[in-house]
Amino acid sequence: MAISPNTDFTSGQILTATQMNQFPRGIVALTTSSTPTANFTSEIVTITGSSFTAVANRYYRVTYFEPVPSSVTASGNLVVRIRLTNISGAIKEEAYTNLPQAGVSTIMTHVVWVGTLTAGTTNFVGTMASGTLTAATDRTASRLAILMVEDLGPA
Repeated sequence: MAISPNTDFTSGQILTATQMNQFPRGIVALTTSSTPTANFTSEIVTITGSSFTAVANRYYRVTYFEPVPSSVTASGNLVVRIRLTNISGAIKEEAYTNLPQAGVSTIMTHVVWVGTLTAGTTNFVGTMASGTLTAATDRTASRLAILMVEDLGPA
């Protein structure tokens, strides 16, 4: 990563626009969901992010967090993905979580992607693919799924 760091300032110096543009811009999109997803058997979109305007040559961190995935029918792996745009969009990152047996929830799972984007309107989605098992999510008002996009600064 070739991040251009800010420098230390001394009394009397002027903070320039170029230096200000090197600071991270923080959260640029955030979506949460308390709605559970019941009994899915293929890849589905479990959370859709808010659209935001990406700036070229800046790093972004996208985090998808799912509090309590579970298996309804069997043990196996659940694939958790961050995709661009929709269910058929480019896979930016994926992770696997093991669901040890039917009827048992696993610990929280999350996947994180860091990279640059093309300038323009951008949207991410979080998806889960259950493969050979029937899976579900158990969300509540105090157990939210989260899809968050953060601007980390210049590339």
